[in-house]
Amino acid sequence: MTQDPAVADARVSGLEIVRRPEELDVIRQAGVAAALWHRTPLPGVRHWMDSLPPDNLPYGRVVLHARAVRAAVTALCDGAGTPPGPERDMLIDDIAALADIFAALSGSPYLRLRLDRVSGNACGRFHVDAVTVRLICTYRGPGTEYGEGQGHDDSPREVFNAPTGAPLILRGKLWPGHGTSGFLHRSPPVEGTGQTRLVLVLDPVAEPKAAR
Repeated sequence: MTQDPAVADARVSGLEIVRRPEELDVIRQAGVAAALWHRTPLPGVRHWMDSLPPDNLPYGRVVLHARAVRAAVTALCDGAGTPPGPERDMLIDDIAALADIFAALSGSPYLRLRLDRVSGNACGRFHVDAVTVRLICTYRGPGTEYGEGQGHDDSPREVFNAPTGAPLILRGKLWPGHGTSGFLHRSPPVEGTGQTRLVLVLDPVAEPKAAR
């Protein structure tokens, strides 16, 4: 059974729950494997998002500079037929703002952006990503599941859900000096439930050669 993150920080080693975006740099501190921004949901966006047919949810993958994210997400919304309006504008603005925050935090202005529509059981095994650092924010459907691994067993005894709309920043296996972390995560299983999640994933990348 998953549980609310309001009580998770005292139980999951390596997790810090913050209330303001400027506190996300706690991910740089020793012993911190993940930082969860437990924020107020965007007004009206979740209900609007839940009402959309899955085919109208924006999706795609692109490598780009953080300052190009707004235009890229707008194009993805246009391509999916995401209806225009204030909720769509708030979604695009939020993704662009998260890209700016993450670019500054990771020290890389170039990002790999993924907007995934997930209706199956993707990444069903608890794991640590093979990246330096990653941002995950679920805009529709249940958020990322996480917990503390139990020795050689990669299934946490207690499993928590990141709230929908709450950005989660995770150290990966390639974080300098990361060592072994017991903090694990996975996509929540939704196959057979009729749910379609919309998930934003941001990773830092080296500057593309064409941009040099």
